[in-house]
Amino acid sequence: MATVAEATAAVTLPALTHEEIARYSRHLILPEVGMEGQQRLKAARVLLVGTGGLGAPMALYLAAAGVGTLGLVDFDVVDASNLHRQVIHSTPDIGRPKLDSAADKLNALNPDVKIVKHNTMLTSANAMEILKDYDIVADGTDNFQTRYLVNDACVLSGKPNVYGSIFRFEGQASVFATEEGPCYRCLYPEPPPPGLVPSCAEGGVLGILPGLVGIIQASEVVKLILGKGEPLIGRLLLVDALGMRFRELKLRKNPECPVCGTHPTVTELIDYDQFCGITPPAKETTQVANVQNGIPQIGPEELKRRQTASEDVFVLDVREPHEFQIANIGGHLIPLNDLPKRVGELDRTQNIVVHCKSGGRSQKASEFLQQQGFTRVENLAGGITAWSEKVDPKVPKY
Repeated sequence: MATVAEATAAVTLPALTHEEIARYSRHLILPEVGMEGQQRLKAARVLLVGTGGLGAPMALYLAAAGVGTLGLVDFDVVDASNLHRQVIHSTPDIGRPKLDSAADKLNALNPDVKIVKHNTMLTSANAMEILKDYDIVADGTDNFQTRYLVNDACVLSGKPNVYGSIFRFEGQASVFATEEGPCYRCLYPEPPPPGLVPSCAEGGVLGILPGLVGIIQASEVVKLILGKGEPLIGRLLLVDALGMRFRELKLRKNPECPVCGTHPTVTELIDYDQFCGITPPAKETTQVANVQNGIPQIGPEELKRRQTASEDVFVLDVREPHEFQIANIGGHLIPLNDLPKRVGELDRTQNIVVHCKSGGRSQKASEFLQQQGFTRVENLAGGITAWSEKVDPKVPKY
């Protein structure tokens, strides 16, 4: 598989206008870029999967750098909780589609860049069709099923995958799916069990961190286009923003990899929700909605009904103390990690409803209690966020 720079070597590169020469003058005087390098940037087509924490800085800097075509994949709308890190969006954009918000900022920054909006979720059904028009894919997603989908689609289509991920104060970056280097599955052959790794919505993220990692990804994209420098192929860059330390791990291509190995078994895109153990969301109801891993799930309206009727119900909050200070609906606070040593505080005869922010940690806590012999345990589906949305909007969402 040729590099992006090699692939464009035989094509006629677009000329730069006088206005573009003025705009990119600081690039043009770099010997590693020059006129030809800037022309390659203008000819390049880059697909950004996501316009959130990682996609925002990538899109801004790639547009500023003069990448000719930027494809944006997103289907979400701007929420107030996005704004501390997704710097391409602003307060008046709340409620707008992220694609429209991002496109406005990019057009204002550099009207010469062509913005292609893909207002859809990237799926097994559409990924190959979307990727075919681009040279490089930059992964700004925040869930495992889409990361594996992007990886496999890049390997199968021969597109480099510029990868980044963030959590709390730590981030990762690499370049996957090149001919000479490993892919994401070489590093992570199997996804973690559902709920084991909290999302940023559950665990939080330093707002500046995605900017740091996203700009690293943008740098890698530019280097691939120019064919200069040492891309993060076969290397995983680890970022610790709290300690401000960078470490590097060497990665090797796994000959047994089911996607990029010598005898691949994955030759087309699969059902990635199933691969990652993601079950379809249950239908909303005020009664017991469903059972997940043996734990009944109830809606916030049902919990409120029981409390109003003075039914026997014990609310267990398994969030952290600093979260309890932000918002709470009463109940007994035992953080999830403290539950094994404090389980004696709970009455096995009571009906216990466990909750957290959005339902993930409380599900794990409910399963633990069930294993300890508690027979009347239920999980509050959607957690305190759902309570705020459906029962009491005075409870802050965070």
